[in-house]
Amino acid sequence: MKKHEHERGQRRRALKAQIKAKPGLTAVYLILRALVIVALVAQVFNRNFENVFLCVLTLFLFTLPSFIERTIRIEIPDTLEVIILLFIFAAEILGEIQAYYVQFPYWDTMLHTLNGFLCAAIGFSLLDIINRNEKLKFSLSPVYLSVVAFCFSMTIGVLWEFFEFSMDQLFLLDMQKDTIVHTIGSVMLDPTGGNTPTAIKHITDVIVVTADGAQQSLGLGGYLDIGIVDTMQDLFVNFIGAVLFSFIGFFYVKNRGKGKFAPRFIPTVVEDGENSTAEEGSSGE
Repeated sequence: MKKHEHERGQRRRALKAQIKAKPGLTAVYLILRALVIVALVAQVFNRNFENVFLCVLTLFLFTLPSFIERTIRIEIPDTLEVIILLFIFAAEILGEIQAYYVQFPYWDTMLHTLNGFLCAAIGFSLLDIINRNEKLKFSLSPVYLSVVAFCFSMTIGVLWEFFEFSMDQLFLLDMQKDTIVHTIGSVMLDPTGGNTPTAIKHITDVIVVTADGAQQSLGLGGYLDIGIVDTMQDLFVNFIGAVLFSFIGFFYVKNRGKGKFAPRFIPTVVEDGENSTAEEGSSGE
């Protein structure tokens, strides 16, 4: 019994220490958590259990940054952690439940750009932590670190598009949003049956055949692209975000110890001395 009370006391002291050390981050976390809980209660009353799952998932994702910090002993900068929390909230609660993906055409584009930036920061920090380890006998150049960060970000972006495509094919979820286009070119339209692409430049409607054999006009004003344009746009803006941080990371390593912008996005290893000092400070309250 005393052991459990002691552990609870330690957690309370650690929480108080964190609130004092990171008031801005704590405020953002508590506000977003409260908003998600309100949304969760509303979805329960509406019996929309798919959205209930999204709210529970969001609450779980909110805990991952602090869990990772404690587990692998790294320090995530407050700016980066706030952006991660806002990203999760914007994607799951605003994007999915509030349908911002549909209401605001560039909502998905914004999130994919931010995702490219964040993933590049994570990939960069993974190698930078290794590169700063004095026990290792090799040193990676700034260009190499930047290229790896870029490749890491693009790989995550591609894997996410694989996931969206799989969900669309298996469950017809339309995660890869459709786009209305008015011009296409395809070799399947070559009247000779050859390999020459034939262009159609003025598509104004799409006609489908219903289950009873009747033809029905969709009135879309163009051809319904089933995700290809959306996927390529997502990868392109992911590319922009990745390139942006790769340049930031390059100058961060090139001018080690200078500048205040890049360190806001790059996690660092918690040294034993820093960790023990923090624990002593929290236990001394």
